[in-house]
Amino acid sequence: MFRKRPPPEEERRVRANDREYNEKFQYASNCIMTSKYNIITFLPVNLFEQFQEVANTYFLFLLILQLIPQISSLSWFTTIVPLALVLSITAVKDATDDYFRHKSDNQVNNRQSQVLIRGSLQNEKWMNVRVGDIIKLENNQFVAADLLLLSSTEPHGLCYIETAELDGETNMKVRQSVSVTSELGDPNNLASFDGEVVCEPPNNKLDRFSGTLYWREKKYSLTNQNMLLRGCVLRNTEACYGLVIFAGPDTKLMQNSGRTKFKRTSIDRLMNTLVLWIFGFLVCMGMILAVGNAGWEKEVGSLFQSYLAWDTPVNNFLFSAFLSFWSYVIILNTVVPISLYVSVEVIRLGHSYFINWDQQMFCSQCNTAAEARTTTLNEELGQVEYIFSDKTGTLTQNIMTFNKCSINGQSYGDLTDPLETQPKRLDFSPFNPLADPDFCFYDDKLLESVKVGDSCTHEFFRLLSLCHTVMSEEKSEGELVYKAQSPDEGALVTAARNFGFVFRSRTPGTITTTEMGRTVTYSLLAILDFNNIRKRMSVIVRNPEGRIRLYCKGADTVLLERLHPCNQEVMSITSDHLNEYAADGLRTLALAYRDLSEDEWEAWSESHRFADKATDCREDRLAAAYEEIEQNMMLLGATAIEDKLQEGVPETIAVLSLANIKIWVLTGDKQETAVNIGYSCKMLTDDMTEVFIISGHTVQSVRQELRRARERMIELSRTRDGVKEEGMQGWREPCFNGNGFKEGQEGGDTAGGSGGGVGKQLHGSPLPPPLPLSNLMDNISGEFAIVINGHSLAHALEADMEAEFVSTACACKAVICCRVTPLQKAQVVELIKKRKKAVTLAIGDGANDISMIKSAHIGVGISGQEGIQAVLASDYSFSQFRFLQRLLLVHGRWSYLRMCRFLCYFFYKNFAFTMVHFWFGFFCGFSAQTVYDQYFITLFNIVYTSLPVLAMGIFDQDVPDHRSLEYPKLYEPGQLNLLFNKREFFICIAQGIYTSVVLFFVPYAVLSNATQSNGVPLADYQTFAVTTATALVIVVSVQIVLDTGFWTVFNHVFVWGSLGSYFIIMFALHSQTLFRIFPNQFHFVGSAQSTLLQPVVWLTIALATAICIVPVLAFRFLKLDLKPQLSDTVRYTQLVRQKRRKPPGRNTGSAWRGTGSVSEGRLGARGGSRRSGYAFAHQEGFGELITSGKNMRLSSLALASFASRHSSSWIDTLRRKKHTHTPPSTSGECSPAPSFISVSVPPLSNSSSILGGSQETPIEEETVAAPAQNTQMIPASVTQTLPALAPDAEAPASQVSAQATSSGVLTPTASKSQGGDSPGGWTLSLGTVQEALFGWKVIASRASSSNSPGPTSIAKETNQIK
Repeated sequence: MFRKRPPPEEERRVRANDREYNEKFQYASNCIMTSKYNIITFLPVNLFEQFQEVANTYFLFLLILQLIPQISSLSWFTTIVPLALVLSITAVKDATDDYFRHKSDNQVNNRQSQVLIRGSLQNEKWMNVRVGDIIKLENNQFVAADLLLLSSTEPHGLCYIETAELDGETNMKVRQSVSVTSELGDPNNLASFDGEVVCEPPNNKLDRFSGTLYWREKKYSLTNQNMLLRGCVLRNTEACYGLVIFAGPDTKLMQNSGRTKFKRTSIDRLMNTLVLWIFGFLVCMGMILAVGNAGWEKEVGSLFQSYLAWDTPVNNFLFSAFLSFWSYVIILNTVVPISLYVSVEVIRLGHSYFINWDQQMFCSQCNTAAEARTTTLNEELGQVEYIFSDKTGTLTQNIMTFNKCSINGQSYGDLTDPLETQPKRLDFSPFNPLADPDFCFYDDKLLESVKVGDSCTHEFFRLLSLCHTVMSEEKSEGELVYKAQSPDEGALVTAARNFGFVFRSRTPGTITTTEMGRTVTYSLLAILDFNNIRKRMSVIVRNPEGRIRLYCKGADTVLLERLHPCNQEVMSITSDHLNEYAADGLRTLALAYRDLSEDEWEAWSESHRFADKATDCREDRLAAAYEEIEQNMMLLGATAIEDKLQEGVPETIAVLSLANIKIWVLTGDKQETAVNIGYSCKMLTDDMTEVFIISGHTVQSVRQELRRARERMIELSRTRDGVKEEGMQGWREPCFNGNGFKEGQEGGDTAGGSGGGVGKQLHGSPLPPPLPLSNLMDNISGEFAIVINGHSLAHALEADMEAEFVSTACACKAVICCRVTPLQKAQVVELIKKRKKAVTLAIGDGANDISMIKSAHIGVGISGQEGIQAVLASDYSFSQFRFLQRLLLVHGRWSYLRMCRFLCYFFYKNFAFTMVHFWFGFFCGFSAQTVYDQYFITLFNIVYTSLPVLAMGIFDQDVPDHRSLEYPKLYEPGQLNLLFNKREFFICIAQGIYTSVVLFFVPYAVLSNATQSNGVPLADYQTFAVTTATALVIVVSVQIVLDTGFWTVFNHVFVWGSLGSYFIIMFALHSQTLFRIFPNQFHFVGSAQSTLLQPVVWLTIALATAICIVPVLAFRFLKLDLKPQLSDTVRYTQLVRQKRRKPPGRNTGSAWRGTGSVSEGRLGARGGSRRSGYAFAHQEGFGELITSGKNMRLSSLALASFASRHSSSWIDTLRRKKHTHTPPSTSGECSPAPSFISVSVPPLSNSSSILGGSQETPIEEETVAAPAQNTQMIPASVTQTLPALAPDAEAPASQVSAQATSSGVLTPTASKSQGGDSPGGWTLSLGTVQEALFGWKVIASRASSSNSPGPTSIAKETNQIK
């Protein structure tokens, strides 16, 4: 354990089959250890780690002080018992976690591997494998270490591996041994192999390896294509042999594991600050009491020194004051009890189990439950403002389907009857016995075209069957399995297979297909690789008749430029089809071919061979050769592939956006694909004011594009707001705008905040002075989106441009970053964390998302198609993106709410408990005498008050889970940090101090003159202590009863059980039995019995309880009456709905919808430009490997999207951020709406307090349109207030999001009756709520409504409600 580490390597030298030679370099063994402790080191190391926590060190310091008899008036066990409890619980938790790490390590280290030792294969544990050993791997086995592939049972020394554990890609990859070792397949030959490898030192670069093999006086270059890395799985290969180069911690897998950043929540950081403040407050109180002690000892204590002398070490009043200071530090330390920290951990653990047990986050398809992989971040889930999401496999299913195609100007794939609910799926089996039974296509015209032998259609599918790098595995006759590196490659080849052109197999020089039942073998002459610049790939083949043809497929933007001029007509038609496909969110691809003569082929082949062997500028020379041959092609058509979104993605994004959460998509895909997905998942909509594309290649160009975007936003915002204001002039009284707002209405102008434009004022007031740029961007109205490419993002992330990028991007509703690297993903997250000081969440499913997941405050991994590396690095994991809304809006919001309520109550009860000592100090000569029995001090936070507050912290709710999803605005208090902040902390402290004053002075005043029934005075210390302690327990118990919003069996048992346990334990501690056994420890013998038998004591307790609780009740009622929060309104509305009985009404047949408007003349309108969905990988293709015998597929193709056009936006404008201060404004267009009645309702205020957390701003009123039977308008003077702006309880969340209006109102404000739509909706006032709940009647709110001239049905229903 204490062995000196070897110096860092500059190069690694490994000799095969020579352990003695390799051991002198002290290379690491193959044993991995992720655990932290062993049996010997656990106790000292764990205690050392725990005492690095400031709180634990503080309590240890107090324990040491209590061991000094001159300054301690409390026994040592009052501190050591809770400290030992906390340390023990934490140690058990750490030991359990480390046990599972040991178990995992042992499972991996004890895997068996076949190692070649002294000429024979022997089974060895992985942990015993050494560098330089030769290992045999068999099919489906994990690779034990980083190996140099020596030989394989496959031809040409090939083997196939799956790298999901490394890079998240589930497709197979090929590796090939060096040619000189590929024939060493026999163990006897390998036993004599003594080659030496000189290579780079251990590093974390997964895609690079550089080394040289020296054998038989020759040297051979080694690359990453010769390496098998630990974590890979051998597939479709019977066996292979490899030489261990890196082992254990030196492997690239372990080098990439890294250390996970320790994440702390904002509440943790706030608690640390508050604890420091409390400690300062404690020191101040100690100094005040010490000064008091000095004065008392000098003026009063000196008078009886003769018979009550100071203790031995004390010789003057100043030293007495010094000792008194430390005594009071000990006594008053309970303002920060150690039980606070253990209680927080228990609550977080409970919240984590709730996430794990949530059946609604369980995916039955993949049998995967949600998992909280950490217990420290639960309440942070309720404060998220920014979500950074990967696209492929996170928003999409990563499953491609061939959807449509265009062949020679004819489009196929449209449904013959679009209104048919169950379209008829084509049956390919009679036509083609090799067809894939899972392939779906519905347009029989394409199948008929193939059957009749249309030459263009045949050539189209012939291209798809030849121009690819897919590999085929035929498990049995006719049972084909395609292994494609990219899902869309597989979809295209599968489509060709079903339409009669079946790809069967390939060798380095041939491709074998079955065309319309006839086997055809083509000679593969060349593969022209793709890259990000070319955006296309080609193959050159020779058919059996000897004709040479080039087949090309690629992005239409580059392929159409290389067509022969005679293709103009078909190109025009195909371009229209491409636009239609792209508008539908499909991934598009153009196909073309060119016939080559023998002379052309020979000439080009020579130039290609020369470029391929060039030592300098090889890539540029190859690109020029490719460009030369890919000209004058003939257009065949285009394909359209659909990458289905995961279930519920658009609805999830809509609901999260309504919760004021901004979602950024960070993807490695190209721009067109990312934009298509943006439209599919409703991040981008046709109703957006403008979509900005940032694609500059230089710092200056990116800066200019960002500035132009900001200027355009401000210009459009001012224009839009100016038009609104002008259109609203003259309509203030009789006219209602599209959101139901009535212009000029008092207080209704700040709802939602999204309509507040720059410089906008109502009622003709003058414009305010110009605002700074940051404020201008914060006050932008309108919906904007920004799409930025990776090369532009690299410039935008530079230090001098960070501010410009953040201000521009954060003013947009949607941000999509394309072609970004894993490092850039992490940089974007870090930038928002630094600049916006907001809580961030990153979600992804691949290894390329790990850096982003670790950088964000909260990392979420999706266990999907790309392995489990993202899950292993995450804090939370589940299998579907749609579960994110439940994780945040339900579990996150509840966790934040519970933790805040827990902390508020905890600080309150401990200040109420501790400050009594402070007041008592003024009456006991500042002698550090405690008010309570020392056992009561020990048990108060451990027994008497611990379980009720734990139950509240674990089980409490304000609204049920389905209401949290229906009302996303309830999430905003967490974002704005309203429920527990410094202000709330001081309120709790003030209430605690007030309670302590009452608990001390009321019993002191009453008992000082009270007597027992026999005339004996009650004014003794022990009676006062018992009375005060009993009153304290009862008051804090009543307080938690008031604070608990959701009662369970556990709450009842813990609250009433704790109260009962207090009396049982007190009577036991004050009994004569314990006094006889321990006479020096139990001094309150008989006090409980004698005190609690006195009626005056119970009257005193009742009086103190009433004085403490009645003001709290009065304040809460007034707050509920005057400034209700949204959660209050939601609860009360549901109660009223349960109480009232709605009359059966006629169904008007009209649904409630939002009033999203389409902006005229916006830029970037949907469908205005072609969007190729064909995305290429970042690295070069593998055509060169195939033609050289290394059968590969294309690198990962990014996913396209499925988007449907809508005339109105799913997600309307978000409420302005908490730092925004917009002038009063309204949003929406002004219209008379003759067929609607107006119902006055309270909106969601621009002040965050109404959104579920504010205690400042009352709910304002606004008007909302409701269906009516006729065109009669109800005058504004007779409108009634409606407190709950909610849909019916039965309304799904997706309807909520779709119906949200641009004003930021959360949900539609009229509800439907069970029997159908109410003729005029239903109206309700806050007074009605109070009447329904408490029987109180608010006359003022009824005054105008009783004579309402509206329709009879409305008046009738309103009377029923009343």
